[in-house]
Amino acid sequence: MTPQHGQPAAQPAPLAPPAHEEPNQFALLRQRRFAPFFWTQFSGAANDNLFKFAFTVMVTYQLSVSWLPPAMAGLVIGALFILPFLLFSATSGQLTDKYDKTRMIRFVKNLEIAIMALAAWGFVANHVPMLLLCTFLMGLHSTLFGPVKFAYMPQVLNERELTGGNGMVEMGTFVAILLGQVAGGLLVALPGIGHTAVAVGCIALALAGRLVAQFIPSAPATDPGLVINWNPFTETWRNLKLAHGNVVVFRSLLGISWMWFFGAVFLSQFPALAKEVLHGNEQVASLLLVVFSVGIGVGSLLCEVLSRRHVEIGLVPLGAIGMSVFAVDLYFATRGLPAAEMMGAAAFLAQPHHWRVLLDLALLSLFAGLYSVPMYALIQMRSQPTHRARIIAANNILNALFMIGSSVIAGALLGAGFTVPQVFLFTGIANAVVAFYIFMLVPEYLLRFVAWVMSRFIYRFKVRGDEHIPSTGAAILACNHVSFVDAVLLMAASPRPIYFLMDHRIFRVPVLGWLFRLAKAIPVAPQKEDPATYEAAFERAAQVLREGDLLAIFPEGGITKDGELQPFKGGIMKIIERAQADGIQAPVVPMALTNLWGSYFSRIERGTAMVRPFRRGMFSRVGLNVGAPVAASDVQPEPLRGRVAQLLQA
Repeated sequence: MTPQHGQPAAQPAPLAPPAHEEPNQFALLRQRRFAPFFWTQFSGAANDNLFKFAFTVMVTYQLSVSWLPPAMAGLVIGALFILPFLLFSATSGQLTDKYDKTRMIRFVKNLEIAIMALAAWGFVANHVPMLLLCTFLMGLHSTLFGPVKFAYMPQVLNERELTGGNGMVEMGTFVAILLGQVAGGLLVALPGIGHTAVAVGCIALALAGRLVAQFIPSAPATDPGLVINWNPFTETWRNLKLAHGNVVVFRSLLGISWMWFFGAVFLSQFPALAKEVLHGNEQVASLLLVVFSVGIGVGSLLCEVLSRRHVEIGLVPLGAIGMSVFAVDLYFATRGLPAAEMMGAAAFLAQPHHWRVLLDLALLSLFAGLYSVPMYALIQMRSQPTHRARIIAANNILNALFMIGSSVIAGALLGAGFTVPQVFLFTGIANAVVAFYIFMLVPEYLLRFVAWVMSRFIYRFKVRGDEHIPSTGAAILACNHVSFVDAVLLMAASPRPIYFLMDHRIFRVPVLGWLFRLAKAIPVAPQKEDPATYEAAFERAAQVLREGDLLAIFPEGGITKDGELQPFKGGIMKIIERAQADGIQAPVVPMALTNLWGSYFSRIERGTAMVRPFRRGMFSRVGLNVGAPVAASDVQPEPLRGRVAQLLQA
């Protein structure tokens, strides 16, 4: 990929994530590291859909092609577009890891201009074979761009910006899809000049995208020494094995692919739903698409607000619940609608019972946005940078397979006599089953959901100094112990999973004990009481640090009985000594939970807890103050206790 004629050979200096992130996701649109990239991907998604929709309308309504009947046109065009994702995703992932991502983006946009030039001739000449070839080539264009899109963002955005950045891109993609389809339908229908107008529109969007791409700063290669394997089949298998190496990431890939399965079922059935169930014309089908796209966009943007600007995978179960609830309710909302004449959008909206259908559809898609954005951000954050693009490529392969599967299954259900609402009911129930299975396989999602609910709906939880929690590498979190839910609140504060060293007696508490076992918390007992459990706990703690993870300990050794900070015991020194013996210098991060004493989960009445649930009302204010990390070599129990005491007063 050498520089094109007229393009400067020198590349801009790479732009690293800033030390201080932007105040919100919309502010990223003023940043050079994000704005040109956003508009580049926006123009590409719009062009894809302008081209595809205009072509579909042309062969369905305007031309008579004996070998491509109108009923098959949409299926053929969709299949040709998705085929490159199966064939070339593995290769595109390798290219993205090997080369500068900005060079890859510009190469892809140059390719788009060439494809659209061919497509323009195809539209003007009514040459259907050429347009089918361009459909395949635009699928190839999207296949090449996909890994670049998701591998670029974690290279230029920090952890606190990643959810917002993904939300903006997800929102932008669906808005671009919607605008592209609307523009394609309007342009191709212009009397006498429709095909020429589509040709001009496609080339104009391609040129605009290439122009904006010129301003994207350099994003250096993450694995420049990679040797490309050009065999798509062996490389596809290798990518899937590579993704499988990280269990959380691989199962998140499956979760995203399931979301595409779920969404494809609804999107593919909008025309049939509008015509056969809602008794609406093409305007109603378009209205359903608009509502769905707006819902996805709103849900994607809400992720940053609801996650407090962290990668909050606790939103994923919330999204899954909403998807199922409103998919099932959509079945009941569309069941038994009275027969009516074919109506347009205005007549459809004039009938009150149709508003429930639109509300279900809007909320279903909103929750799908809440479901997908944190998963994408998690994959970006947890994948190794050297092969992040290949992981994304593996995801694209799985997405394509799941979407093909959705078409097959939906077709089989309809062929077996299911109505469209019954297909939606089946999909909603299947979503609940699949989501439950995924959350049991990867309990981190469920744990973070519990932590998210508790920190927002039981308490009003405010975190200060969370930038001191390391985003990578091993560290020991040392916190005061006030209540039975301290560990849950620490989970809510950290974007990374935490392994807790906890008093073995807390595992006997109903519900909480199950929750902590699910979190793989490490039970510890006094050495005199149970020497085997004591030694096993410290060996497991050492293993957590060896693996580069976060370990949390409550150095007081138990929950305070009077609300005061108790003396710190020597267990933390034993952990540090074992880590140092392994050559690990894990910093210690002091933390203090504030205003929890006196709440439902703390001990205040004769040493008991969890009595009188509303003794402090709902949404009581609690907090976590996080101090600067202390080098392991400087840690001693009493000075560390002093740091925590200072944080309690902050």
